[in-house]
Amino acid sequence: MDAAEFTCQTLPSMRPQLRIAVVTETYPPEVNGVAMTLGRLVNGLQVRNHQVQLIRPRQHVDDQPQPTATLSEHLQRGIALPRYEGLKMGLPAKAALTRLWTKQRPDVVQIATEGPLGWSALAAANKLRLPVASDFHTNFHSYSSHYGFGLLRRAIVAYLRKFHNKAAVTLVPTEGIRRELIASGYENIEIIGRGVDTKLFHPGRRDPSLRARWGVNENETVAVYVGRLAAEKNLELVFRAFDAMREANPAARLVLVGDGPERALWQARRPDAIFCGTQIGEALAAHYASGDVFLFPSLTETWGNVTIEAMASGLAVVAYDCAAAEEVIRHGENGLKAPPEDEAGFITQAVTLAPSTALQRRLGTAAAACAAQLSWDAIIDSFERVLLRLAQPEPATDTQLEWSSTARTTS
Repeated sequence: MDAAEFTCQTLPSMRPQLRIAVVTETYPPEVNGVAMTLGRLVNGLQVRNHQVQLIRPRQHVDDQPQPTATLSEHLQRGIALPRYEGLKMGLPAKAALTRLWTKQRPDVVQIATEGPLGWSALAAANKLRLPVASDFHTNFHSYSSHYGFGLLRRAIVAYLRKFHNKAAVTLVPTEGIRRELIASGYENIEIIGRGVDTKLFHPGRRDPSLRARWGVNENETVAVYVGRLAAEKNLELVFRAFDAMREANPAARLVLVGDGPERALWQARRPDAIFCGTQIGEALAAHYASGDVFLFPSLTETWGNVTIEAMASGLAVVAYDCAAAEEVIRHGENGLKAPPEDEAGFITQAVTLAPSTALQRRLGTAAAACAAQLSWDAIIDSFERVLLRLAQPEPATDTQLEWSSTARTTS
């Protein structure tokens, strides 16, 4: 008689390949935290062999799509964003996106920004019953008081809540932002953190010749600010904190890296400071690492990439206890923090660092070690898992079973 012998073999699971539509109103080479983060995520999805359909405003008249084997770009009309030179806000495009996604249906839509283009994408995706993940990158409601439309704050809050609650999930970078949004009536909030490129940002980028151009020697203190030179960044406190530092250490210098609507104002007021303009790539990394202390008193960040870039570069960071600093800085171990809006406390922490090169270096070394653990690969893996879950409502099996039988004949 014949007997069947069965064996069960566990095979490695195959990562499904998704078609992902990414909608954003800012993208590299534009220089800001949202663009940088989106660039990293899109590149990471491509490395994992997903097909990405990138939808964004045309950045300039000569802007053309740059397709690859895993990326297609669809450029939409946009208009200049007030007070954000070089950035565009996408115009409504629901009909165009509905046509595109009817012909080239994505498995999931990720919407990074909440402007007219983002709203159009949300409406088109809902109409076509496509799953949507949205990102909460920018505290637009917090910006309102800095740009003369504080009376619209409640309307902006209501709009953002309605926008994100129409998505299946809203992704935020920190637990603090998650708590804030839940308290404001947001639903389905999940945390996806941020990483840092430690191959680019590290203490080895320190450049003695750059410090010499700033007029300081190796044992003198350079306080650095990196970011947009704009009202929402709380620049006045940068200067007040530095002035207090200089009372404790008269040789200290202040270096500001970045551009924005308030650059001319502060350059006229503060000829003693060094304004370096926008820096990118290795030049930016050298400007970070050639400093000693990083001053970042912004209260409008959802994350603040500059905080962890400064840490990765070996700087002693002084920041408010919110956004990235709340997540990664251990006060007194790898940086210094003050309670949000405690300006006197912020200044006190900055002054603590001014005369002590040893403290600066101890905190900076610990900061670089902490930042080395913030891998973009791990962040992109988490992001990918969210998209896979939305695209495949039924849980995928972890293994595939292959059954084989071998017949044996017995007499």
